[in-house]
Amino acid sequence: MSSPGALPLRIGVLTVSDAGSRGERVDASGQVLADWCRDAGHDLVAKETVPDQTEMIVPTLLRWADRGEVDLIVTTGGTGFGPRDVTPEATRAVLDRNSPGLPETIRRRGTEKTPYAPLSRGLAGSRGSVFIVNLPGSPGGVKDGLVILGPLAEHVVGLLRARETPHRQS
Repeated sequence: MSSPGALPLRIGVLTVSDAGSRGERVDASGQVLADWCRDAGHDLVAKETVPDQTEMIVPTLLRWADRGEVDLIVTTGGTGFGPRDVTPEATRAVLDRNSPGLPETIRRRGTEKTPYAPLSRGLAGSRGSVFIVNLPGSPGGVKDGLVILGPLAEHVVGLLRARETPHRQS
């Protein structure tokens, strides 16, 4: 749950999956993100599944970020080395500023469970006042990523909204 007086977050979840977009696969990773939103007291204001195609990912990210209806966009899927994994490239095209430390920390956390975590190419950064984070396409990878992202989400959104945020840990 969000802490008392916490910043309410409006979140968009974008699942990038060819099979998911055709209805051939259940969106388990997107559901993990939706459950996290609910459990943390955040508002899931947009949820969509698109194929692994830059021309589908970029317009969705731009529409959500530029309309001012979301504070945080979390993508799942398309971050590996498969020939159709283009989520990081599509995300890079829309970011104003990069946040390399977050994905590095998520990958490090993932290595506690799988030796393949460093192969995830996910990015994080901002577009205007919206923070965008790429998480892997597996439910486990999303859960591991949320362990890192969850405690930071309200803080980064507060910074992007130019609100006073604490910078010290007690």
